[in-house]
Amino acid sequence: MEYELIRSRRKSLTVESKSGRLIVRAPWFATDAQIERFLWDNRERIEAYLEKAQAREKEKEGIRKLTHDELMELANRAKAVIPQRLAYYAPLVGVTYGRITIRNQRTRWGSCSGKGNLNLNCLLMLAPPEVLDSVIVHELCHRKEPNHSERF
Repeated sequence: MEYELIRSRRKSLTVESKSGRLIVRAPWFATDAQIERFLWDNRERIEAYLEKAQAREKEKEGIRKLTHDELMELANRAKAVIPQRLAYYAPLVGVTYGRITIRNQRTRWGSCSGKGNLNLNCLLMLAPPEVLDSVIVHELCHRKEPNHSERF
């Protein structure tokens, strides 16, 4: 099994797929033998994971990327819509919030800082209104419980 090895200050071994390549992330202290054993013991799961990753890559091939102008239009719409939705839901949740930032994030729909500042993804403007409201309420709930524990 061919792979790229990345060592770092992590505590465990893991694999990921990037652009069709298998990447193994390992702690500095892991020996080559331990890494090979990990790959051998988990080969079926890794192969299934790689197949799914390849299928996702194929699906992406048919998706057109948004232009800069389209992203700016979404951001402008988000700046008009999201503050209104936040103002509506914050009293219902029973919280206040700080600054609102609209971004084009790759991996998050939204986040809430410890200071109560909210970051929301402009791509939410492409989602149905109920999805937007769900993300907004989720982030507002983090003002009461700033994690994803059972209490959240």
